[in-house]
Amino acid sequence: MADNWVRLYEPGSGRWLVIAWEACALALLSWATVRQFDLMGHGVRVVACLLAAVWVVGAWRILQLGVYVSPDGVLIRGLLRSRAMRWREITGVRLHRATHRLGPFEIPAGNTVLLDRQNGETVNTELWEQGVDFHSRPKVFRAVYQEIRNRHRRAATGN
Repeated sequence: MADNWVRLYEPGSGRWLVIAWEACALALLSWATVRQFDLMGHGVRVVACLLAAVWVVGAWRILQLGVYVSPDGVLIRGLLRSRAMRWREITGVRLHRATHRLGPFEIPAGNTVLLDRQNGETVNTELWEQGVDFHSRPKVFRAVYQEIRNRHRRAATGN
């Protein structure tokens, strides 16, 4: 597949809040681990370095999250894995109105973008209208959705 992947949007500032939140959580975990196991000296350094490395890798992945496109297809970078699909494998790009159930109540959670594959599988793109990238930028969400649809159409028609 292509090496020229392009993310169609700038990441939202909310990602930095997530990264800061994770730093605080890992610092608290480090402190609790040192206290719980009465670590000293090298033990403290090992725990601190290990959790710092986890944070760096996690922060890098958070910054890379998203949907990337190329003339060949779509690349979805998630927190734990990435997935590339060629345009010809995709039969449709659509919006899905997500809801959460709380007992008998349904709570609307905004739109997400789904890809329908030829094998019948539905793939979540990680694009969420209420997510950290688009929460305060609904026009950007709609523009990204339309651009992905347009690229899929162009690839399907060969233009």
